Amino acid sequence: MPNIELSPIESIPFEYDSLENDVDGLRRSIANRLIYSVGRDPRSATRRDWLFALFHVVRDRMMHRWRETLATAQDDDAKRVYYLSMEFLTGRALTNALLSVGILDNARTACTQLGVDFDALVDLESDAGLGNGGLGRLAACFLDSMATVGVPGMGYGIRYDYGMFAQRIVDGRQVEEPDYWLVSGNPWEFMRPEFSYTVQFGGRMAQSDDRVRWVETDDVIATAYDTGVPGHELSSVATMRLWTARATSGINLDAFNKGDYMRAVEAKNASENVSRVLYPDDSTEHGKELRLRQEYFFVSASLQDIVRRFRKHQGNFELFADRVAIHLNDTHPALAVPELMRLLVDEQGLEWESAWSICKKVFSYTNHTLMQEALETWPVELMGRLLPRHMRIIYDLNANFLAEVHERFPGENDLLRRVSLIDERGQRRVRMAYLSVLASHKVNGVSALHSQLMVQTIFADFARLYPDRFCNKTNGITPRRWLSQANRPLANLIDERIGTTWRRNLDELEQLRPLATDPDFVGAFQEAKAQNKRRLAERIATETGVIVDPESLFDVQIKRMHEYKRQLLNVLHVITRYQQILANPHADWVPRTVIFAGKAASAYFMAKLVIKLINDVARVVNHDKRIGNKLKVVFIPNYRVSLAEVIIPAADLSEQISTAGTEASGTGNMKFALNGALTIGTWDGANIEIAEQVGLEHIFIFGHRTEQVAALRASGYNPRRYYENNYDLKTAINRIAEGAFSPEEPGRFHDITRTLLESDYYLLLADYTDYLATQHKVDALYRTPAEWTRHAIMNVAGMGAFSSDRTIREYADEIWAVKPLFH
Repeated sequence: MPNIELSPIESIPFEYDSLENDVDGLRRSIANRLIYSVGRDPRSATRRDWLFALFHVVRDRMMHRWRETLATAQDDDAKRVYYLSMEFLTGRALTNALLSVGILDNARTACTQLGVDFDALVDLESDAGLGNGGLGRLAACFLDSMATVGVPGMGYGIRYDYGMFAQRIVDGRQVEEPDYWLVSGNPWEFMRPEFSYTVQFGGRMAQSDDRVRWVETDDVIATAYDTGVPGHELSSVATMRLWTARATSGINLDAFNKGDYMRAVEAKNASENVSRVLYPDDSTEHGKELRLRQEYFFVSASLQDIVRRFRKHQGNFELFADRVAIHLNDTHPALAVPELMRLLVDEQGLEWESAWSICKKVFSYTNHTLMQEALETWPVELMGRLLPRHMRIIYDLNANFLAEVHERFPGENDLLRRVSLIDERGQRRVRMAYLSVLASHKVNGVSALHSQLMVQTIFADFARLYPDRFCNKTNGITPRRWLSQANRPLANLIDERIGTTWRRNLDELEQLRPLATDPDFVGAFQEAKAQNKRRLAERIATETGVIVDPESLFDVQIKRMHEYKRQLLNVLHVITRYQQILANPHADWVPRTVIFAGKAASAYFMAKLVIKLINDVARVVNHDKRIGNKLKVVFIPNYRVSLAEVIIPAADLSEQISTAGTEASGTGNMKFALNGALTIGTWDGANIEIAEQVGLEHIFIFGHRTEQVAALRASGYNPRRYYENNYDLKTAINRIAEGAFSPEEPGRFHDITRTLLESDYYLLLADYTDYLATQHKVDALYRTPAEWTRHAIMNVAGMGAFSSDRTIREYADEIWAVKPLFH
């Protein structure tokens, strides 16, 4: 039967086809889409053609609920949250969408009946190049949960033509290549040219009728592309709106006709570079300027869109804060603060105080780092040249703020210097984190420890000024992708024992606790893990040529390459284990496969050198016949969401070994534990809360605590003392320094060994002894498979608190003050 609605002209019925979800209906839909949307005959269709036909079939089945979601938000005059993020690391969309719509198995059968390999189609889909690390993956999980919970709102970001880069490993070194994820198009998205906005740069300010006008600017057009993000069982569909840059004019036809083809497109290319690449290398001045342009480009388009939507349905700005919540995912969108002030004061004619009052009610901000060097700042000169109006607004905000502080705390001149939005030391810079805190009615950290340290360290002065402004919202992950989708063997087992509703109510995993000693369940759990390990072993052989034993302990560290995440500490353990096996080959060694994956920023020399060291160590260890299968080392290239979905379900041991007090939260630790891996980690980030939820006896904690780290540094930390007093540590470092893993270039890793012995800021040497002792405990437990599996099951059972659905409900209730659309 057709669906019938009334068109805007209410006397005219609007009919469209109902879509059937049984196998026959899906088979017919795929055939129709192949012919009428992709434009292919089945005899000549490629796998890519069939994939795109399937994309369209699934998107069609999301559309009705997507329209309902948007219409309900409008009809209910609902307050909406707008989540601003430079990254949305969504991964592949097809399987997630099929599961959300509830047609995965029927779609597989329909493809088979059409003679199409469904699994080959799934593997053909590209990961969207819209994010890089945990911040972007968190944003993607949040959109999934906003849709599942029914929170009205949108995610705003940039539609990058290229991801950060695709990583290849050549001779053990990282090589960056363009990640042109859009090369085949993106059928999930809808271009919305009616939502296009002019974004200004440069120019000057002119006074007119007591209002400031920003004139003589270089302009770029931001055009919207919308993608639907389906909630579980299509509870609702959230919108991710991404902006792409278009030049205000086309090519220079006069130059083109004269044969000067480069000059003909020069201005157009310069304008459109804004949305070209995720995180361009900002080690140069040109790179820094492009990065700032990107940040302003997407917040300006997003804020103009938010104001347009509000004016269309409301218009009275006294109600703006009752209808709008704007969330800043880290400081990349911090320019939204002066941009909203500009729009309200310059464009809408509000008085300054009224506009600022609105800003303080609508903005909220999540901080993701405690490291001063990672807190974003911008040179005053650059911002003043690129965004002169915003620089003036920031100056005015700062003057008013410092006057308030002076009035409240007269005589504390040093406090004024510390909290100023402008850092006056050396090159004057705008402190974007301080701007975000000043404008936000709520500022949250992302784990209990992080939030505590945030108010004790980087924002201590602001916590004194505005103590009620700070709170904690521990991160979460979506169980739909990270268990239901990524780990079908385990998800099916859980379904058999406790039902299927845990996907929406993750606390139901508690029902697994009594099963941790049930022999039948333990055996089935072990078989699910074994299936995942065999799948990963095949993937490793295909991608790296290394043959690994699926029955060995899979010891996994997959994350962004950074010194504070301490992949190098893991390498030191690998080298020590290698040396110990050589010294005592007949001991009862637990076979272990140590798996690394992760990208280093293109300009991050030390992180790239660690990648080279990992691969050089792997080359030596894996080819040493004396070692056999007792130890293997693997670096899997081009880490991304779809690869994580294969690695995480196969992991036995999850390495979460950052220096205590440096990892804000982590979400990889949650994904591993949800899939039955045991954590070895420091008392840092969300490791602490995982330990509290699953039980300290089911997790391996080692190393100095945060307060001990601070005390050690304050006392004058001397890494050489640890080196001289530990034979195994000294041997491992000496082997690196002597060129044991780089005989063709013995001094290759001099910078690593020198850094370890002269500074070792992240205290690898101080934690080394306890780390190794804890790894021995890991071996001892793994020798008793039933007991290891009991610990693994208890990890899965305790992960209910780490659903991103819980996190989003807390944001909605306690920060955004928004209500779900559907109850």
